[in-house]
Amino acid sequence: MDSPAVHSSKYQVLRQVFGYDSFRPGQEEIVDALLAGRNVLAVMPTGAGKSLCYQVPALAKPGLTIVVSPLVALMQDQVAALKLAGVEAATINSAADRDTNVDVWKRVADGTVRILYLAPERLMTERMIAALQKLPLALIAVDEVHCMSQWGASFRPEYDELQNLRHAFPGVPIGAFTATADEVTRKDITSKLFGGTVQEYVSGFDRPNINLTVKPKNNTSKQLLEFLAEHKGESGIVYALSRKSVEETAKLLQDKGYAAVAYHAGLSPQVRSDAQDRFMTEKGIIVVATIAFGMGIDKPDVRFVFHADLPGTLDAYYQEIGRAGRDGEPAEAHMLFGLQDIRMRRKFIDDEGGGPERTRREHKRLDALVSYCESPDCRRQSLLGYFGEFSEPCGNCDVCTDPADKIDGTPEAKLIFNAIHATGDRFGAVHVVDVLTGKANDKAVQLGHDRSPAFASGKHRSRADWQSLIRQLVGAGFLTLDVAGFGGISVSAKGRALQKGETAFRYRPDLVRGAKRAARKANQPPPADARADGLLVRLKALRLKLAKQRGVAAYLIFSDRTLIDMANRMPLTKWDFGEVSGVGASKQEQFGDIFLAEIKSFVQSHRTS
Repeated sequence: MDSPAVHSSKYQVLRQVFGYDSFRPGQEEIVDALLAGRNVLAVMPTGAGKSLCYQVPALAKPGLTIVVSPLVALMQDQVAALKLAGVEAATINSAADRDTNVDVWKRVADGTVRILYLAPERLMTERMIAALQKLPLALIAVDEVHCMSQWGASFRPEYDELQNLRHAFPGVPIGAFTATADEVTRKDITSKLFGGTVQEYVSGFDRPNINLTVKPKNNTSKQLLEFLAEHKGESGIVYALSRKSVEETAKLLQDKGYAAVAYHAGLSPQVRSDAQDRFMTEKGIIVVATIAFGMGIDKPDVRFVFHADLPGTLDAYYQEIGRAGRDGEPAEAHMLFGLQDIRMRRKFIDDEGGGPERTRREHKRLDALVSYCESPDCRRQSLLGYFGEFSEPCGNCDVCTDPADKIDGTPEAKLIFNAIHATGDRFGAVHVVDVLTGKANDKAVQLGHDRSPAFASGKHRSRADWQSLIRQLVGAGFLTLDVAGFGGISVSAKGRALQKGETAFRYRPDLVRGAKRAARKANQPPPADARADGLLVRLKALRLKLAKQRGVAAYLIFSDRTLIDMANRMPLTKWDFGEVSGVGASKQEQFGDIFLAEIKSFVQSHRTS
């Protein structure tokens, strides 16, 4: 058990540095484990406050903390945010010149810097390791740790070197953090980074306030405009596959009167920064973006995420929709799904040149996403099932609120199960369909599967029928797809219950029918206090002005949550300003007088008007 002094220290850091009175659910247990010197693997939903879980221990313990991060822009944002909170943080990275990096290292070596951000390729050099071994390290935090797993959707080879950290720094606790990692990925991380021993914290993946919808794609522009007509004045993100599509879609929305901005990696840093600032500061901004947009963005009132094209994987989809509804209010995740998207994604995978193992694995991940799109049952059940979580039907997805016509497919399911068992419970959907339809290829003949009772048992239906049925069985949880292995399909516990006659399988015969859109619930109540809403507009404008003066992103000055609390409280004294959620001692000193003057001016103008 931790000493009372440690507990006092963590609360002191939380209040004085970050301006919070209490931890969010799941944070304190992780903080305590790291303070006690234990290794931690934490999987927490997007927006759950992962960074605080290692920043608080870093400042509550003596010594230097190393944070491993994959992107220079992310590191720079984190460092800027910590500096504004009064923390001596720094980064050494490839975007800075040599003199700047040398100056940072001098401050690290003399103990001035408390938290140092490094990319994995810079950290894992012999020279850097040797230099850090001479310093008192308090903690090593690995952010976006799913990047080190060969089974992860975003595998980065340079992250693989991090498995040597425990040998280079024995006794230094390691905290590993990610928003998305299924069971196979977690096991891989545990084995590599921790040698098999780690305290694991997996917060629930469910975001019940997000309505999940998947619709067949027929006219993307028309479908997007129909969707946005019900989201007038709301902030949201529209994801598209290509830079060209992003720019064309943003132009379409601008022509239709929407406040839309484009965001992709091909635009200049200044254009991207301006787009991000508008999104974070103004109301009703729609960002049309590639996947380049999103990491590090914490805007609570994003009311929708619209996928105009199929995302890459279910992992990516989960992360992208997780940018909506962080304030806990209702939000929508709406995806368009077409056969051309699947063909395009398959081509991307084949052209990537990642080697046969990665190519095979990514095709299986895409299969899992397609199964989600074609699931005949609750989408939330299908999505959470992918991450190993069970859910009752949610009542907040298109399948639950506007169920499609379904037909009993129990006899077909049993034929599929028989073919799976007859071929040894280890083959993928292609071979199982070959057996069902009676295709006597070399593999079937060599293994004797052409002599199985299951062979040609499904020749009365087409290959496309059986492939769709298998995808729907996977999506409904009757079959399990082995993404990490060789893509084999096997019968799950739910499937075995079907074989015993304890349940039935109903499937969607026509996934491209024009489904009538479910009536949408009102997303957001009107502001309780119009004055607070008016003040919030002024506070956001002030925040943007200060951010531009300092050359940082607007949300690093104060988050939207903090400005909302400030507008509701309308503090008029420095003491009251310090009570606002997210206002620590340093920010109170830097910005207190400036924001108080704006609030007082606002209050005075409303008294005299």
